[in-house]
Amino acid sequence: MHFTKMQGLGNDYLYVYGSVPSDIVSLSQKLSDRHFGIGSDGMIYISPSLKVDFTMRIFNADGSEAMMCGNGIRCVGKYVYDKGYSDKKHLKIETLSGIKELDLDVRGGTVRNVTVNMGKSVAADEMQMKIKENMWTMTPVSVGNPHAVIFVENAETAPVDSVGPVIEHSSLFPGGVNVEFVQYLDSTNLRMRVWERGSGITMACGTGACAAATAAVKKGYCEQDTPLNIHLDGGVLTIQVNSDGYIFMTGSAETICEGDVEL
Repeated sequence: MHFTKMQGLGNDYLYVYGSVPSDIVSLSQKLSDRHFGIGSDGMIYISPSLKVDFTMRIFNADGSEAMMCGNGIRCVGKYVYDKGYSDKKHLKIETLSGIKELDLDVRGGTVRNVTVNMGKSVAADEMQMKIKENMWTMTPVSVGNPHAVIFVENAETAPVDSVGPVIEHSSLFPGGVNVEFVQYLDSTNLRMRVWERGSGITMACGTGACAAATAAVKKGYCEQDTPLNIHLDGGVLTIQVNSDGYIFMTGSAETICEGDVEL
């Protein structure tokens, strides 16, 4: 199997063009392993779509299928353009959370940055959950996939690895949830760390950044129709939550390496 390893702000996946194999669960688990496999946050399969330009399917490191990945879809745009599958600079990609539109920033014949129309986000009322002796206040946000956004005083010291998995598997979120720990820096800057459903701690999460921005706007920390810088472990994403509810995400996409693996 030929693969291309790509990353968006350190959120790395193995990209394959073709149909999803029947053993995808075990395959994603095996190849994503950072000690005994190639190492990644999961696998993304790209194929032609009957509705739009392409279809993407995302499989986490634990083999579970994700609905959407903001960092991953930017790399899909770079993949299909740089490899000549499309010469369009505006693409429509079919995902499990709907059709997403991409605008490619092409320089020197290759894609450098991608802006994604992530669709509409919906922030629900806050909820609380007690974990041991501490009460955690969360803002549930849907960006086509579920998120629980927690505002903290210091994102660097937030217990991402201990509180994150408890909330992910809580009965409050029957299908699991991504958990964002967000620190307010100023009206246009947020610091975020993330526990991703099915993958654990990752360097970045595009939909999580959208969820963080949405929650910040709902709480009055940030304004609509204003570019917000979300500072993640892997770099900075620019998110804009428009007054009509649509979210736009801009960030980099990079190829790490190509290779072949015997299955």
